[in-house]
Amino acid sequence: MPAETIAIKPNNHRIYPCPDDKKTELLNKIIEENKNEDILIVCASNSQALKEELDNKEIPVIEDRELVKNKNLTCGFLISYDMPIKAIVYIARVSKATHKAVMLLDESEQKALHAIETLLGRAIKQETVEGFAYPQKESKDSDEPKRKKLSKDEIREVAKKRYESSTQEKPKFDKPKGDFTKDDEKENKWAKKKKAPNKFLGKDENGKAKFSGKSGERNHRYDGKPREKLTGKKISIQARKPKDT
Repeated sequence: MPAETIAIKPNNHRIYPCPDDKKTELLNKIIEENKNEDILIVCASNSQALKEELDNKEIPVIEDRELVKNKNLTCGFLISYDMPIKAIVYIARVSKATHKAVMLLDESEQKALHAIETLLGRAIKQETVEGFAYPQKESKDSDEPKRKKLSKDEIREVAKKRYESSTQEKPKFDKPKGDFTKDDEKENKWAKKKKAPNKFLGKDENGKAKFSGKSGERNHRYDGKPREKLTGKKISIQARKPKDT
């Protein structure tokens, strides 16, 4: 059924958010406030049980299957007690109204409303009746103190202090023995160690020099005295010149 079949104006089309356990109370309130209207109540099922809960027993209550079959059915004010099974069925409900239409909607039914509004081509205005709103959910963080919002100047001051503290040189200190971490051990492992002086220990039985540390001179004959710097034989340039013949 196309949405163009709806005759009521968008401003006369409302949704009243209401918990399921308060729907009957709100329904009786709406009927009392609009007792001069031609009211028709529609529900998805259990129309007889709903009719017994009404204060005004003369108000007709029908189910969707009966409404769809009766093509000539009209009313001035249509009240949808609940959400129909399909979105197209809700369009069939509202098309029967000539003046206005409302629907009582539980919080669990809000998701199904999107399909109806998509088919209708517009959003339906929601209006909360005092005393029938959804119960407020307690926030998990309600006991925690709320953070104070900072002004722009306060934000700049905080940022300035953080920048100054990050640029300051951290004090160096020596860790006491036993407080070194694994990272410190790795760093010390690869640190450059100071070499002990290579001392001459004398000569072995073969007459080779012995030293306290490893050295390239260990296998050379050396008596412990500083080595003389070797220099090449000096040749006179004049001597290298060929003699004139």
